[in-house]
Order: sequence, then structure tokens, then C-alpha cells
Amino acid sequence: MPLSGKSAQVASSLTVTLFAVTAAPHSSLRERKKRRTRQALIDTALELFTRRGFGGVTLDELCEEVEVSKRTFFRTFSSKEDVAMAPDQDLWRAFLEELETADPGTLPVVELGRDALLAALERMDDEGWARRMLLSRRLAERTPSMGAHGLQFCEATTQEALEILHRRFGLGGPGDLRPRLAVDMLIAAFHGALASWVAQAEEAADVVRDEPPSTEGLAVRLREAVAALPDSLALTTTPA
Repeated sequence: MPLSGKSAQVASSLTVTLFAVTAAPHSSLRERKKRRTRQALIDTALELFTRRGFGGVTLDELCEEVEVSKRTFFRTFSSKEDVAMAPDQDLWRAFLEELETADPGTLPVVELGRDALLAALERMDDEGWARRMLLSRRLAERTPSMGAHGLQFCEATTQEALEILHRRFGLGGPGDLRPRLAVDMLIAAFHGALASWVAQAEEAADVVRDEPPSTEGLAVRLREAVAALPDSLALTTTPA
């Protein structure tokens, strides 16, 4: 299904920064420098936005802090929202790669997607990713423009996933809503798991200061959320 407008712009960013997320370990010095600059922009942006608020930091100030030009910034990110949501977007780009190479076997589509997302989480092996994800989610909760950007990215990612399911497995077609609903359920399960993980991380921080969140904890929450999907679909308003 073709995209248009903002969704198309966000969809194009999937390919713009995908290489930066999944580049080979023996890539050139130039590519390694690009990745380091990208990571510095993400880390600095999240720290500044957290301390001063999303609207309290200009793009000029961010670039000055990292010592890069705005031209360099726009080679990697499309906006302040884009850099602030990079941890979440990196995960879903990795998910699309895992889905592209997944062996379906006899798994239902939701479970196939679950396994691809869990594999993507395992690739977020940088020990700082979980903390960056937590900072990003906290910012998104109080920044409407990040929420709007997230919706556009989510729709673009959904369309990419549906295209993979159709091309690789022959799923979907005119009038067949099942693949879309399966992807939507997976995303809903992840959002539920993420909200629970964020709450748990914040509770732990109240007890043990500087205790970092973990990707393993998020993976556990995701498995629980997907396992709960059949029960939620069978839920009725009739008392047991």
C-alpha cells in the first residue's frame, strides 16, 4: 500500500538510517565515524531534552554541543523528534530486518512477529540502549510532537511489515484485514509491555538509585503481553 505525505517522509527515514544501525563490524573508518556522530547526537539530545525540556533546546544548541553542523545533523535525522525517538526507531528497523529473514515454520503471524521483535531486542546489545529508550519514552509522554512523529513512524513501519508478509509469505490481499490486525496486535502488545517496563524501571529507581533498566526485562514483558492476547480477544462483558 503506497504512502503519502508525512508517512512517506517517515518511511524514507527507515532506509536513510538503517545502515547506521546494522552496519558490518568491518566497515570503513568513514562509516564508523558516522555511527559515532549519530550516537553522540542521540545521547546528547536525550540528556539535554531531559534536563531542559524538549522545547528548551534548539537544534543549533544541540549541534553546537556535539560540534557538528546542522547539515551533518540532517544527513542522519529529519528533526528533533527524530533524534529523540531514535532508540525506539532503531528497534523497529531491526525488527523489519529480522522479519525479512524469519523462517515462518507453522507459527501464527503474531508469534512470528513476536520472535522477530525479540530477536531485534537481542540486537540492542549496547548497554546504554535500555537507558536511552527509557529517557525517550519519558520525553514522549510529555511532548505532543514526539507522539505525532511516533504515530507516523508506526504507520510507516506497519506498512513495511505488511509488504514483507505479502512478498515473502503471500499473506494479505484486497479486503483481507488479517495481516494488518496481526501486526496491530503485536504493536499493541509491545506498547503494553513497554509501559509496564517503564513503570517497573521507575519503581526500581526509587528503591535502588542509578539501577539501569535492562532489555531482558522488556523482553519478559513482551512475552507476557503476547501470551495475553488470546485471553483479551475472548474477554466478554458477561461475568464468569
